[in-house]
Amino acid sequence: MYLVVIAWMYVALMMAVAEATSTQGTLLGALVTFVLYGLLPVALVVYLMLAPARRKMLRAREAAEFAAQQEALHQVSAGQPDAGSHAPADAVAPVRKEP
Repeated sequence: MYLVVIAWMYVALMMAVAEATSTQGTLLGALVTFVLYGLLPVALVVYLMLAPARRKMLRAREAAEFAAQQEALHQVSAGQPDAGSHAPADAVAPVRKEP
């Protein structure tokens, strides 16, 4: 992919040089040619081609964060009594009348 990008940038640069050195051309025209034929299309293509890699990195980062959260939760709950996720029993018995 990088070979195509480099080749296209070379072609766009040569087009800009031809525009700048032409008797009818200007430096502004060369700049516009380089930006519109070189930089913008290449930036768009590279952005689109790298989208799956960005998505994959995002999912991997989210999975690592989730695993870290689960590990931290496990570490916190392992030191406490009744870590079985059950509701705690009443610590105080209800008050009754004497028979």
